[in-house]
Amino acid sequence: MAALTIAGCESLYLDGSFVTAKELPRDYDACWDATGVVVAKLDPVFQEFANKRAAQKAKYFGEFFPSHNLTRVTPRSFRTFLEFFQTDRDTGDAKGIIGIHIKATP
Repeated sequence: MAALTIAGCESLYLDGSFVTAKELPRDYDACWDATGVVVAKLDPVFQEFANKRAAQKAKYFGEFFPSHNLTRVTPRSFRTFLEFFQTDRDTGDAKGIIGIHIKATP
């Protein structure tokens, strides 16, 4: 969160096994709101998606996606990552995620 805060990000959403009842979560997935983000201050790894986001996982132990970007759900269906994170992948039902409002200190 600190790296995103430096760039001006104010909202982050967590998903993955981190937000399940698993006693030992394996990982987390996050999407972040790009509103107000200064790209020049953004850690370049947040824009690196090669090799299944290996650079992000190596540095932050999780995966990060801009919340407004689209992801393919079916060959003809797309959702934003924020919408995608709020859908159970097995049932298609709505599910909760964790939303965090970040406020940079002056």
